[in-house]
Amino acid sequence: MDNQDLLQRIQTLVDEEHQLREGPAEEAESRRERLRRVGQDLDQCWDLLRQRRAKHDAGGNPADAGARPIDQVEGYRQ
Repeated sequence: MDNQDLLQRIQTLVDEEHQLREGPAEEAESRRERLRRVGQDLDQCWDLLRQRRAKHDAGGNPADAGARPIDQVEGYRQ
């Protein structure tokens, strides 16, 4: 997966997140769970993109970057 693929995946997840937030109230519980997973996926994708860019900027190979576990990515401070 290259940076462009990651950006497309991020856009797909953002679009899904917006749709879920605008969904019907009667499906709130299932939407909340899906929103949580979409948020985690977004955090993981953004982290991977930042890793790839940092490796590139440092003269390394962006392909050496790998997705980190959700519990690690979710623990980062903004």
